[in-house]
Amino acid sequence: MRAFDGFLKGINLGGWLSQFSEGTKEHFDTFITKDDLVRIANAGFDHVRVPVDYDVIETEDGKPIEEGYAYIRACIDWCRELGLKMMIDLHKAYGYSFDPLDKDMDREAFFHDKALQERFYKLWDHISSKYSSYSDMLSFELLNEVVSPNVVNEWNDIAREASLVIRKNAPDSYIIIGGVCYNNVTSVPLLGAPIDDKVVYNFHCYEPLVFTHQRAHWVEDMPKDLVMNYPDSLELYREKSQLLAQDLANAINEGTITELGPSLFDTLFKPAVEMAEKMNVPLYCGEYGVIDFAPADSAKRWFADIHSIFDKYGIGHAAWSYKEMDYGETVGRVFFDK
Repeated sequence: MRAFDGFLKGINLGGWLSQFSEGTKEHFDTFITKDDLVRIANAGFDHVRVPVDYDVIETEDGKPIEEGYAYIRACIDWCRELGLKMMIDLHKAYGYSFDPLDKDMDREAFFHDKALQERFYKLWDHISSKYSSYSDMLSFELLNEVVSPNVVNEWNDIAREASLVIRKNAPDSYIIIGGVCYNNVTSVPLLGAPIDDKVVYNFHCYEPLVFTHQRAHWVEDMPKDLVMNYPDSLELYREKSQLLAQDLANAINEGTITELGPSLFDTLFKPAVEMAEKMNVPLYCGEYGVIDFAPADSAKRWFADIHSIFDKYGIGHAAWSYKEMDYGETVGRVFFDK
C-alpha cells in the first residue's frame, strides 16, 4: 500500500480553532503557540492535523475572516520552520456539524441542499487558493465525520466536486477524504474513486468505543460510573457495549473478532487496507485516542496495539488530541512523558 509520506506520525490540535468553549482573541492567541509546535516536533511527530470550524474563517454570510486565517498562516509558518507538515481539517461546515452537542443539527440536510454545497465549494476554493503555494507541506481534509449512513452516494458526489475545486488551485496538494458513520473504518470501502494520485482515504478509530469513550458525557446512554480495562474478555466488552447505541458501538460484535489485542485492529482495518491497495490510495487514520478517564496502563496497552497495526500496514495517523479535549492527559502520558 502506498505510504502517505510526511504524514505518518501526527497529532491533532483540537480545541484551538475548533470545538472551543470561547472563541476569544485570548483563546486563539494562547491555546496553541510556537512553543507547542516545538514540543511536538521534539517528540518525534512529523505533522499536525489542525481542525478548523468554518465560523473561525468566514462570517455567517460567507465573507472571509482574515483574523482567523492569520492563525492558520502562523501555524503553517511554525510548521515550515520546524520541519513539520500540516493538515487543514474542515471540522464543521456551514450547515453541517458532526458534533452530538449541536443538538438541533439536521445531519443529512447538507447532503441534499445545493445552496449549502455551493457554500462549501466556495470555502474550499478560497482556502485552496490562499494556500496553493504550500503543497510541499500542507494537505486539505474536506470534512470531518459524516454521520449518517444514508448519504454515501451524496457525499461521494460532493467530495468529488470539492476535490475538483481544490485541484484547480492546488494541483499538487494532497486531499483527504473520509466516509460515513463518523468516518468509521468500515466506510472506507464505500468511498468513491480518487480523482488522481494525490487523494488519501481517511478513517477514525475509537474502538472499542466502550473503552475509549468510557464515562464520556456526550455519548448517549453512557454510564457515568463505567470503568473498563484493556484488554479484558471479549464477552465483557460485548456485554457492556450493548448499553450504547449500536450504530456507535457495534464494531466489537464483528463476527471475525475473537479477542482484544492487535488482532482486533487488524480485523477491523483489513477491508479498508484492501480497498486502499485496490485503488492505489494511501490510508490515513486522522483521529484515534483514549479518554482521560480510562486507566492509564490500559490506555498505554491500547495505543501499543493499534500502533502495531498502523506499522504493519504503513498507515499514517494523528492522535486525538494534543491538549485538553478530554483526551490530552492520556496523549501526554503516552507520547510526551518519557
